[in-house]
Amino acid sequence: MVYNPFSLNRKHILITGASSGIGRATALVCAKMGAKVILTARNEERLSKVIEEMEGDGHQYIVADLTQQEHIEHLVSELPTIDGCVHCAGYNSLQLIPFIKHGEVEEMFRTNVEAAIMLTHLLVKRKRLNKPSSLVFVASIAGYKVCSPGNSIYSATKGALCSFMREAALELSSKKIRCNAILPGMVETPLKQNKSAITTEQWEKNLELYPLKRFGRPEDVAHAAVYLLSDASEWVTGTELIIDGGRTLN
Repeated sequence: MVYNPFSLNRKHILITGASSGIGRATALVCAKMGAKVILTARNEERLSKVIEEMEGDGHQYIVADLTQQEHIEHLVSELPTIDGCVHCAGYNSLQLIPFIKHGEVEEMFRTNVEAAIMLTHLLVKRKRLNKPSSLVFVASIAGYKVCSPGNSIYSATKGALCSFMREAALELSSKKIRCNAILPGMVETPLKQNKSAITTEQWEKNLELYPLKRFGRPEDVAHAAVYLLSDASEWVTGTELIIDGGRTLN
């Protein structure tokens, strides 16, 4: 027998924002670790392509826009009882404070914070989470102690997400539901690769702040998610796990 405390065999895992970036990578890695994965995002074509790449069988996707309450309710109604959820859905728009628009603030908080809160609410209320189970929220070091111009609203949303995670960890512990957050540094995803708001010189200067001299890969975050979903972390809750190539050392 091969001992593997990180195995996700026989676990059903929901992953939001699963059509690209960190969500896609997490879906692929969870499948390799034996999980039955339910993917959700807004783009059905991209979700179907991710399913085709995944190892194993029994995976499925449910198209949903988590900024819409009726979509969240539909998603939860279609779910089997699950053992974990990784909330990867997120949105960022760089904007200096004098140019912030109310609509952008509203959209970012709705996507990055409200969606995660309301999904968690319904998963608990509709009893879709097994006992034990694990909820993982993908936040950011931007919501922790790393600041950069134009990132104030995004940082605020990720800080709020971590605050909710800690409260949920305490409140849901009696139900044997663990809650943790992953705080990545800069990760090379389609979201981050949009360099329209940053010059090449600024991009290279940012890279110099990372002692390991590279930005993260989606798989770096996915591997951390597997740990937090697995039985290897059964005594871990309320934790903010920093995965940042040493960025917060500077």
